[in-house]
Amino acid sequence: MTDQPAEQNSPIHNLLKDTQPSTPSINRRRFLQSTSLATVASASMMLAGCNNDNDDNHNTAQVSFLHGVASGDPLADKVILWTRVTPVSSGSSLDVDWQIASDNAFNTIINKGTSKTNGGQDYTVKVDATGLQPNTPYFYRFICGGVTSPIGKTKTLPVTNVNQVKLAVVSCSNYPAGYFHAYADIAKRSDVDVLLHLGDYIYEYGRHTIDDQGKTVPAYASSHAAQLKREVIPVEELLTITGYRLRYAQYRTDKDLQAVHAAMPMIAVWDDHEISNDTYKAGAENHQSNEGDWNQRKMDAMKAYHEWMPTRNSVMTQIYRSFDFGNLLSLHMLDTRVIARDKQLDYNNFLVKDANGQLTLDSAKFTAAMQDTSRQMIGLPQQNWLAGQLQTSKSTWQILGQQVVMGQMFIPALVLLNFMNPALGVDAVTYLTLMQKAQTAPTTLTPQEQSMVQQLQQAPFIPYNLDAWDGYAVAREMIYGIANAMQKNLVVLAGDTHNAWANNLVNVKGEPVGVEFAVQSVTSPGFEEYLATVDPKQLAIGLPMLVKGGTLKWCDTSQRGYMIVTVTPEQCTSDWVFVSDITKPTYTSSVGKTMRVKVGEPYLV
Repeated sequence: MTDQPAEQNSPIHNLLKDTQPSTPSINRRRFLQSTSLATVASASMMLAGCNNDNDDNHNTAQVSFLHGVASGDPLADKVILWTRVTPVSSGSSLDVDWQIASDNAFNTIINKGTSKTNGGQDYTVKVDATGLQPNTPYFYRFICGGVTSPIGKTKTLPVTNVNQVKLAVVSCSNYPAGYFHAYADIAKRSDVDVLLHLGDYIYEYGRHTIDDQGKTVPAYASSHAAQLKREVIPVEELLTITGYRLRYAQYRTDKDLQAVHAAMPMIAVWDDHEISNDTYKAGAENHQSNEGDWNQRKMDAMKAYHEWMPTRNSVMTQIYRSFDFGNLLSLHMLDTRVIARDKQLDYNNFLVKDANGQLTLDSAKFTAAMQDTSRQMIGLPQQNWLAGQLQTSKSTWQILGQQVVMGQMFIPALVLLNFMNPALGVDAVTYLTLMQKAQTAPTTLTPQEQSMVQQLQQAPFIPYNLDAWDGYAVAREMIYGIANAMQKNLVVLAGDTHNAWANNLVNVKGEPVGVEFAVQSVTSPGFEEYLATVDPKQLAIGLPMLVKGGTLKWCDTSQRGYMIVTVTPEQCTSDWVFVSDITKPTYTSSVGKTMRVKVGEPYLV
């Protein structure tokens, strides 16, 4: 957003995800762009070298590999290798040699070649290294102008005799929010086959925002950034190819992110912040009319994403793809954001005043909008592709790697209204206390409490997050129908919310479909930032009681970290690993929760 101190209304899910940590409000904070041309100019040489000149001058003097190496999109016989060469000056074209070997001394080189790079691709290098053997570790490096890159380790996918696959799963890595301890911890592990990133690899926000009093304050999740020396570059919000490239370049100087990229292959999809908050097909909540053409911004962001990520992409806009780990599991990575998603519903558009002049939800109007069969999440082409992948797959497990929570999380409307505005509805603690009292000791209820309980029991349940699959219930039923018809063992992986969730997935008839493991963020704040007065332990106990149908089996809303998903022929298990304080340079880690699903039994144990 460009110089927009004014506020405007936003969907309620933003209150619970990406708003500023001040008094709960139904209003969206505007971000202030404190543009500094001097900062961008100096950073561009060190970080990004964003010159689009395709000069054929092959200058290879004094280059460096400031952004490490990475590998990704592994198959049984090939893998993408990535690096970025920082030239001594922009405008030159560079020849970069690459090697992949079976040993880290590079005595046995399996394949090698030379790739050309220049400012038109931000001096990044991506190579599809072929001729590899299945289920085999390899080492790789790049050489340019006599300078050798760090050595990376990667691994191909298996094709037969697969008894176990172990996936590390991450999401929502916000640089100014704190240290990337989750990445550091994963990099130390020797048991992980592939790292999955479910999106929000970067965030688009600038350094500052305007608060409710009109004051310039640190932007979203940036209150500790100056102290930690993690203020974002560039200073302003990302709107152009130059800005997106600079932000990726800054992230990739982080030692922990470099370490995890060098340690294992990554399979990634974008979420919204790689472009703009709450992206949908035709726009985004965080894209305003004075910020230029949306489609151009989107294409710039996607180009920078593919330049800086180890993805295998023949069509820039198409990121959905599948990976087979022998006959054990098929991993299907989806795009729930960019190519087909219709605009999110907004509770503000369904609020009306009741007979007492109090704001309430127009349930009939909201229900009609939710049941609109034309609203899309992934679109028919991607849906048909997924159906084909599920139908032809012979694997025991079908895993969907995607961005937003799929499990149904409907909570009482009065509680959600209270989240929006503390003057409305009923707070969660009062609700839970009264309902528990009504169940265990109904004779002790006062007349006033009895009246309130009756009101609470009659109130509808509505989605807490309209940006998730709950806001696209018809589209979700289509996915459930496909999975059920094919009798697949379905596991859904999700990120986006910054909190950890474990859901049983059921269709509109209440029939079990599969399970969902949703990962907490690497650094972005969870509910502890927005519900600061509520004890996180009490919230973790209370939320499964609030959610309709008992499908939410467990949650954690205050800790950062990652998941380890272990797949065997008998079961699929998730370990939620939590790291300690992300605002301190050292950390500890521990498994906070383990849940599993057994083959043929589509519910969590």
